[in-house]
Amino acid sequence: MGFYTLATIPYSEAIRLWRGGEDIWQDYPRTASPEWTNFFRNKKLPSTVLLDSRQGHGSKVVEPRGALTEITIEFPFNFQADDFPQELAIFFYATFAQKQPHVEMTWLTPDGREIRIGEYSPRGRDSYRFEGDSRLARRLRNVPAQQALFTAPDSDPPVPLKGTYTLRLDALVFEENGDLDAKFIAYGKVSGLAGTDHRRRDLMVAILWGTPIALAFGLLAALGTTVTTMFIAAFGVWFGGLIDAVIQRITEIVLILPVLPILIMVGTFYSRSIWVILGVVILLSIFGSAIKSYRAIFLQVKESPYIEAARAYGAGHLRIIGRYLTPRVIPLLIPQLVVLIPSYVFLEASLAVLGLGDPVLPTWGKVIDDAFRNGALFNGYYYWVLQPAALLIITGLGFAMVGFALDRVFNPRLRGL
Repeated sequence: MGFYTLATIPYSEAIRLWRGGEDIWQDYPRTASPEWTNFFRNKKLPSTVLLDSRQGHGSKVVEPRGALTEITIEFPFNFQADDFPQELAIFFYATFAQKQPHVEMTWLTPDGREIRIGEYSPRGRDSYRFEGDSRLARRLRNVPAQQALFTAPDSDPPVPLKGTYTLRLDALVFEENGDLDAKFIAYGKVSGLAGTDHRRRDLMVAILWGTPIALAFGLLAALGTTVTTMFIAAFGVWFGGLIDAVIQRITEIVLILPVLPILIMVGTFYSRSIWVILGVVILLSIFGSAIKSYRAIFLQVKESPYIEAARAYGAGHLRIIGRYLTPRVIPLLIPQLVVLIPSYVFLEASLAVLGLGDPVLPTWGKVIDDAFRNGALFNGYYYWVLQPAALLIITGLGFAMVGFALDRVFNPRLRGL
């Protein structure tokens, strides 16, 4: 999934989408559940209906009337959901020099009723939102427009009337070269494979891009920590004396330092960039408890006969460390490296949930943080939290299983278990 994301959504595009506002996500509903949730519902939620006259949707009839031009745009659509839309909006694209076009909006229901929506004079690129029209609200007796326009007559409680609806726009253009196009959106309550958040953003962007970011953070942190720790332990054992003593004292000091509070301070007072956090994590982890384990192994390897033979034929310090000492630890390093990856993935997600995640990158932890800040669990938007949480669990479980399998491969004593 990480490679697919990198190939289909460039890094700059992912950041642009995730930081975008209404101009990018205006066609998407707010806090809509994933579309696949309808398979588990008896009451089917509506999907978004988007009809754009510029794309050839519906019909557009232009009739010149002397100095005026009459434009009629009709948007028919079939509505079969068991619940009402979330909101209704019309986006106008008017072309004029001085005089704004005038538009009359009419709603036609499947049972033949015509409901007058109102009149509007769009100013170039403009929008009309049904729930923001106080006159329409009075005509509909203060019932929300998305409910009143779809309700079956005499239904109690109100239920949607299924069938073909039509939005008709009768426009007058007062200039010879003027024109008018429109886009109608009935925002649904389900959208896409991952749903949307409070800013209409498609969560699939964060779900997909969270994969390579999480794996890159975890892999770089685990690789940088384990390899650097191994070489530091090897240098300390080989040279011994003051060098080994200094390394051990630094390790003992670092072991008592609270890592999470230090990362919180870095994120609060210096930078919340994920790469800065990554560097601090590596610096705090290279002098960890693993250096003690590596040191114990290297002390045994240092006394091996082949090490004495290498010293006898004149091998240098770096050659002995790189060619004879460290290869003996590689079988132990690889399983540990794999198991460490999900722990650093969880660390990045934990920092994001605490509000210290990267402000630019879309990550799983950032999605969970946004969900908690906007009361997702209290409002029933469980998908908002469960999807990134499930991916974190799957990532941790997957790497743990691979790590245990590699441990059995490299450690013969575990093969019989």
